[in-house]
Amino acid sequence: MPNINALENLVTQVRRDILRQVHKVNSGHPGGSLGCAEFFVALFQEIMHRKDGFDMNGHEEDLFFLSNGHISPVFYSVLARSGYFPIEELNTFRLLNSRLQGHPTTHEGLPGIRVASGSLGQGISVAIGAALAKKLNQDAHLVYALCGDGELQEGQNWEAIMYAASNLVDNLIVTVDYNGQQIDGSLDEVLSLGNLRAKFEAFGWLVIDIENGNDLSSVISGLKSAQEHTGKGKPICVLMHTVMGNGVDFMMHTHAWHGKAPNDDQLALALAQNPETLGDY
Repeated sequence: MPNINALENLVTQVRRDILRQVHKVNSGHPGGSLGCAEFFVALFQEIMHRKDGFDMNGHEEDLFFLSNGHISPVFYSVLARSGYFPIEELNTFRLLNSRLQGHPTTHEGLPGIRVASGSLGQGISVAIGAALAKKLNQDAHLVYALCGDGELQEGQNWEAIMYAASNLVDNLIVTVDYNGQQIDGSLDEVLSLGNLRAKFEAFGWLVIDIENGNDLSSVISGLKSAQEHTGKGKPICVLMHTVMGNGVDFMMHTHAWHGKAPNDDQLALALAQNPETLGDY
């Protein structure tokens, strides 16, 4: 059984990392990052099978692809705190010549990053390719991907979603960060997705709901349920209902903090709501 208290402490520390990274350079995307802290901690600490060290091939281990690359602060924090690179390197977020660019890139060889992302709508396609490669290599491990709900407004996703079901890509788990917010407003105001569960099911996917994607135990159990349904002929979609800006009261339930950095006073207030647990960098 997972040590929930220890993982909750890590989630709190990850939130601090996100806030401090974005504040330092007055640039970045705290809202979606904060909303996905529980997901990343659950995935990298409890769910994925990972080998020691890092290589791009990822043979005989689970793989993860981030499609909504703008939430890089949470990705970098969890990678660092999972041993992929030194925690102190978080100090270099978005600086010139840093390996920790605003959107993840591969040319600097940052451990844990398998694909450049941030051009929205491409992550599911990449993950499908990796999942098919595992099948060709007779590698029984799984491929995970995370995408934002807003990027599902792009057509490429639905071609990929159709392709995955048609080709029985049943070693793939795609989680949708379903927070209902995007850069210009609420999802429904910009371009409603309608009944997302019905859409994925109509395209031939099995769909699992995580009603509270900001409850760590719910995320862990939801992802484990998804694992149990792999290998049965259908790709898996996890609809993870989250709150943008979760954990910082003045950032929650609004798109305003999608891509806005806190000032000094706001940072102090936000950190006070998330007391240090494991040590800042």
